Amino acid sequence: MLRPRSVRPERRRRGDLVAAVTLVIALVATAALYWRQSAAANTESVTADPGAAVAIAPAAPSAVPGGFTEAWRAPSAATSVPVVAGPGVVTGDGSAVVGRDAESGRPRWSYTRDLPLCTVGEGFGRALALYRDDDYCSQLTTLDATTGERAAQRNPDARPGTRLLTNGTLVATTGTDYLEVFRSDLVKTLEYGEIRAPEQAGRQPRTGCTYGSFAMTTGRLAVLEGCPTDSTDRLTVLKPDGAGDASEPQEQFSVPLPTSGAQLLALSAERALVALPDPPRLQIRDSAGSQVSLIPLDVPDADLATPPGGVPHTATDGRRIYWWTGSRTVAVDRTDLAPLWTLGSTLGPGTGYAGRLLLPVRDGLLEVDPDRGVALRTIPVDRGGWTGPVALATQGAVLLEQRGTELVALRPLP
Repeated sequence: MLRPRSVRPERRRRGDLVAAVTLVIALVATAALYWRQSAAANTESVTADPGAAVAIAPAAPSAVPGGFTEAWRAPSAATSVPVVAGPGVVTGDGSAVVGRDAESGRPRWSYTRDLPLCTVGEGFGRALALYRDDDYCSQLTTLDATTGERAAQRNPDARPGTRLLTNGTLVATTGTDYLEVFRSDLVKTLEYGEIRAPEQAGRQPRTGCTYGSFAMTTGRLAVLEGCPTDSTDRLTVLKPDGAGDASEPQEQFSVPLPTSGAQLLALSAERALVALPDPPRLQIRDSAGSQVSLIPLDVPDADLATPPGGVPHTATDGRRIYWWTGSRTVAVDRTDLAPLWTLGSTLGPGTGYAGRLLLPVRDGLLEVDPDRGVALRTIPVDRGGWTGPVALATQGAVLLEQRGTELVALRPLP
């Protein structure tokens, strides 16, 4: 009878060692593959110098100057308006988000991924970078506006073409069939529209609707809907704060409008402002959705087309909202949304500057008394042949102009 040969202890140890080494190599290879495919491995983050952490924003202007000169310019195709955050300015182009010094344009920090940007905005005092991954804008990162250090991240279901809306405490992503809202820690407080998760079917009040325009204020989010069950547009006002389940929207009201082709312009604590076509007119509705007033509007019908991303061209100085129709600027009261005055031949809604309103016009900047709507003078600005829309903002005394895919900074002349 043959006995099985015994394995020597040293041979067994060598076998165990080989197995352990093989396992370690496999784990290292797997980790390396994961690292190469992870967001961290494909991200370049250059934060500001430690001294930049105490940077402060430039001082506000004391008076409107007699002229401006170009200080710097930078590509920024991922922004639709100048993004002012913290002490500087943020640009977004291609895959890179850059925090810049407002006066010199010098990069202070940058954040780059191997994904294309959908849009860049400001919220909660931070820069918001939304990247596209396959068919969705689903990679959102918040960045410290002063240092560029990465903060919270989330994966929204935003569609390409989305814009970021904020009311100061919440941010919403817009879309033609879906929107969602999140708070400063990026926890979702509301989702509305075509939900991808099948287990959440039946929680939305209406299905198959398309969204034209949006407006947001404290405690309220409004959307203009076109639904298969309606023959006209529908105005819906939602509670965005997440008092209940985020997947079950809470409506303040939802009412049909008298026509289609409308545009939602603004919200206040008690009112909603809508522009109606054929003929153009402004409709003000109260907190229950009832009509308060209907006011004739002297603008071409083409001015009431759905704005890009569903966000109307508006700006505010705290007392008034300025709406750029596409050919003129209309001022409305911030509280009751009643129209105050209109100025024609403008290129954007304007911005406040040293107690005045500056409106972009073909030859430069129109200085306006915002209380009376009276044009005081035109300040020449050479835009090098650019005649398209101009979105304005300020950082200290620096005036920022978004001209298409480029951001241009103007310094006041002494």
